[in-house]
Amino acid sequence: MNEMNRLSLAMHGKTVDRPPCICPGGMMNMITTDLMDATHIEWPKAHLDARMMADLTAANYEKKCFENVGVPFCMTVEAEAMGAEVTMGTKIYEPHITDYAIDCVEDWKNISPIDIEYGRVKVVLNAIRILKGKQLDVPIIGNVTGPVSIASSLMEPTAFYKSLRKRRELSHNYMDFVAGEIIKYATAQVEAGADVIAISDPSGTGEILGPKLFEEYAVEYINRIIDALPKKKMGTIVHICGQMKNVYREVNKIHSDVLSFDSSVPMSAARKNLPDRILMGNVSTWALEFSNPDKVKNLSVNCWKNGSNIISPACGLGTKSPIFNIQAVRQGILEEGVRQNDI
Repeated sequence: MNEMNRLSLAMHGKTVDRPPCICPGGMMNMITTDLMDATHIEWPKAHLDARMMADLTAANYEKKCFENVGVPFCMTVEAEAMGAEVTMGTKIYEPHITDYAIDCVEDWKNISPIDIEYGRVKVVLNAIRILKGKQLDVPIIGNVTGPVSIASSLMEPTAFYKSLRKRRELSHNYMDFVAGEIIKYATAQVEAGADVIAISDPSGTGEILGPKLFEEYAVEYINRIIDALPKKKMGTIVHICGQMKNVYREVNKIHSDVLSFDSSVPMSAARKNLPDRILMGNVSTWALEFSNPDKVKNLSVNCWKNGSNIISPACGLGTKSPIFNIQAVRQGILEEGVRQNDI
């Protein structure tokens, strides 16, 4: 069973020999300084060059870290394309937003639509095409930022969250526009060759929004995006940050093939509350950066035993995470799979 088949089967609840071990990219960045040093390809240049971007994520697979490739390596591409100011960061720090595109929700008509033939959007699409051409026979994961996270990146977040309650009609107009732009970008990724689309919406958490607004804004617009994507893709992953205990009912309404949570959500609790869903996660990124391979192996195997169908880091990797700890995730699952087959 190769990496492509294993992930495809696991995403749809079919029998596999063991869980896939992946790290999608985007918010769930898989690039570390060790990998940059080994390949002589570094940030921030790799954010701006399609060949570098493709070669860097391919090296992550080739060095037996994860069983996929995925681009981009941050969650600022869409916001920049829509008018926000972004700094490209450093070798250690990811790009981040330095200035907003609008001041309030009623200004949403002034936002620039995403141009898929320009800037970093074009870089990402070309990187996917290059990865497709490499014929690595592993899943290519295209990443988009979720609708609430983009909306709260284009304007000051506190003002945005207040508008969701006090200016609902304008907020929905704004969110409808944002979702449409995400659909355009994600569809272009599928057309370029992405097998899976991962949507990460860390600002669209139930902890911030509460159950009612979480369903009204996060679930509603994530589902609009998923339902509009081309059917030829392998599937979709949605990652939501924060505690789930107050929003499991609402989370279960998300139409994605896979649900991913960070380390604040015990996998056993997620499995208990979402018995019929395909779950992904959630090896502690703190352990991946600061612990040791044996601890990482144990955490990875425990994720599997506690109900995870797809093993992955709980969030984006710290760039200083040692490569031997990253490799230990897959090694631990491989070793456990051998043990289970020997029983």
